[in-house]
Amino acid sequence: MTPADLVEIELIKQLKYRYMRLLDQKGWDEMEALFSADAEAAYSGGKYAFSGPDAILEFFRKAMGRTSFLSSHRVHQPEIRLTSATTATGIWALEDRVIDTERNITIQGAAFYDDEYVKLKGEWRIRRTGYSRTFEEVCPRDGKSPPILTASFWGTAGRSDLPAPGS
Repeated sequence: MTPADLVEIELIKQLKYRYMRLLDQKGWDEMEALFSADAEAAYSGGKYAFSGPDAILEFFRKAMGRTSFLSSHRVHQPEIRLTSATTATGIWALEDRVIDTERNITIQGAAFYDDEYVKLKGEWRIRRTGYSRTFEEVCPRDGKSPPILTASFWGTAGRSDLPAPGS
């Protein structure tokens, strides 16, 4: 690995970190620039799959756009591999927490993102992204009901049993 490779890997890390920040801040318009025109996404083990930035961002707006939907997504442990001068892959550990006051639940979980990146006009973009859940737990916010396991890598193939907000 060369010093130039390390610079490219750092640029990809910053792209993914920006994606996560904009997801939590509901920065949909700014997020559009992070995707290639042929981007694809498959979240929750493929339960939610979309082609093109418009479809991906429409899903975010519908599922996460409410001010009563508060999220915190953290990615770490990146395994980034440059596959050519203009392509790369990445695996990221995800830990997330969502407070949905409209549905009176807290969702917390873990997953692994599996991404592909492409460098276009000197800028890295997300060509494909998605994750499969290691686990997802829903906790009713009433203080009385027990948590419910709604996804596991082994029990649900990483797909959540929880309906998407706005669906």
